Amino acid sequence: MVLGMSAQKSHTVVKGDTPYNIAKKYGLTVEELLKLNPKVKDGKLALGDVLTVKNDKAASASSKTPAASKPVSNSQFGKIILQPKQTIYGITKQYRISETDLRKLNPELDAHMKIGDEVTLPLESIKKYGGEQNVAVHTSPVEKPVEPAAETHAVKASDDEYIVQQKDNYYRISRQFNITKEELFALNPGLEEKGLKPGESIKVKKSGTKSSGADVFQENSNPKTKVDSGNEKSLSSAVSSEDDYVTYTVQQGDTVFSIVNKFGVTIDELIALNPELSKGLKTGMVLKIKKLDPAYVKKNGDALSVVMMLPFGYSTGETQYRTMALDFLTGAKLAIERNARNGQKLDIKIVDSGNEASFRNSLTQINPDNTDLIIGPFFKSNVVDVLDFTKNQKIPIVAPFANSPELYNYSNLIIVETNDQTYADKIVEEVKSAFSDQKIYIVADSKKENANYIKAGLEKTLRNPNITIVNSSADIQLDKNMMTGQSAPVIAILASDNDTAGEAFAGRVITLSKEVQGIKAFSMYYAPVFERKVDDLSQAHLVYLMDRKINTEGSFEKEILAAYKNKYCKTPPKFAIVGFDIVNDMLTRENKKGEIFRQMNKVQTQLATKFEFVKSKANGAYVNTGYRVIRLVP
Repeated sequence: MVLGMSAQKSHTVVKGDTPYNIAKKYGLTVEELLKLNPKVKDGKLALGDVLTVKNDKAASASSKTPAASKPVSNSQFGKIILQPKQTIYGITKQYRISETDLRKLNPELDAHMKIGDEVTLPLESIKKYGGEQNVAVHTSPVEKPVEPAAETHAVKASDDEYIVQQKDNYYRISRQFNITKEELFALNPGLEEKGLKPGESIKVKKSGTKSSGADVFQENSNPKTKVDSGNEKSLSSAVSSEDDYVTYTVQQGDTVFSIVNKFGVTIDELIALNPELSKGLKTGMVLKIKKLDPAYVKKNGDALSVVMMLPFGYSTGETQYRTMALDFLTGAKLAIERNARNGQKLDIKIVDSGNEASFRNSLTQINPDNTDLIIGPFFKSNVVDVLDFTKNQKIPIVAPFANSPELYNYSNLIIVETNDQTYADKIVEEVKSAFSDQKIYIVADSKKENANYIKAGLEKTLRNPNITIVNSSADIQLDKNMMTGQSAPVIAILASDNDTAGEAFAGRVITLSKEVQGIKAFSMYYAPVFERKVDDLSQAHLVYLMDRKINTEGSFEKEILAAYKNKYCKTPPKFAIVGFDIVNDMLTRENKKGEIFRQMNKVQTQLATKFEFVKSKANGAYVNTGYRVIRLVP
């Protein structure tokens, strides 16, 4: 035991130390360091801690790697072509080169890590460790490695342009100017293909516009109604997709260990994809977690083969959902014709999905080997049946109305309906901003799930709130001022999507608003009465959420509404709007190869629906978190 201890080497923790930095210094992985030091919990280090590290012999041996035995500056260089799944970490391991030397040879490494890109390496390492999958495409004599330029502040050529710096990459520029990577590419055609070049001037926003990206508009037809995007929160996992990776935006309170436990990856795997973690974890960082499941790519022909499964009920003689399905189809046909006119080649097949009991018979009409996209069916149990039927092909499947946690494990599923939890979270946020010690009433439906969820959220967010859940709007009562005995305003929340409940809620809020000023009303859902009684409800500053709001003053909306009326001689009913929005959104995300999943990070608003998809979990379903917030102002 004494001999073993004497062979160990120790390290005293100083300011700035992290498990990653210490492990790297002594040639360990983070896991190895933590195994040697079980007293270190959750990676938290205290100044003065004495850590056990690798023994002297092992450290000495590990330092004599082929890459370290010969300085990079004394080598001839070649280039490899990046292959699928290769990472910076993987390259350093395979070619026995330190990350520092790799970056010296490739100053723009972060911006050029796409499949097919070239990476400069010592020629000797390529020949020795390259294998057959890497091809040396270039050799060059000894050159002094280019040192990366020091960090610089934004250098603008004009208010709308930016001069690319040596260490810039797409992510850094997007964050700096508050735009998405897609917006950056749209402003600079060809940039994605040619990459960033230091000294080059690129556009970072449209001329004469402010970098906003907020989806906000004012209804000209009624100045008391304001619609905005609501700054939607994504699902609790805050997962989205970028390129071929599942990514995660670091939230306040996150630790490296909570993240690796959440996603089931190792610390070394996480650091390999995110070298910047060596400088510490910061709120707002976007981390690569793991590779996405392979995306579906169409196999047959030039035309995109789309199957629509709608519950007409002709095969079973049922008419329960026929009107709904027929209306959906009229909107869908308008979207199909619109995209076909724009040059998209489409092969559309309509399948009568019958009812839930007879659904399996309709699956025989689908050829999984020659189908690129399935829209429908409407019901959750049927969606699962289609997912099981097509599981080997991973065909993209769009669920128009089914949204349930049981569906979140399917990576090829696109869920259109925004769930109640997303709405409830927004109501909690809205009430928080309006709260000033008023009593709060929540009108529940028969299940009370939404009401209980909102109550729990408010109790967690607000300081000592007085919250009462009631079954009827008639139970909402004005509060009493303890000092004066006069009536005091309250906050009223509707957590039911029943139109009758909406009528009662509106009536009660209007009555109370006439008795005392300062009533604040909120509703998770839209009710038709809200638009009929805008003037009265605006006195209570009613805020409600909806995902079927048409901006009748918008040019796109005017065009679609006119086209529908011209084709069907009427304004589009609810499910026709849903049909158009879903089909038009999905078809505009597709490309000739059927790679719809590569376009899921785009936020798009169609005729009445906002589509903002996030991953429910790593390699899980895409779920729409988009909605509109309507504010009635006096």
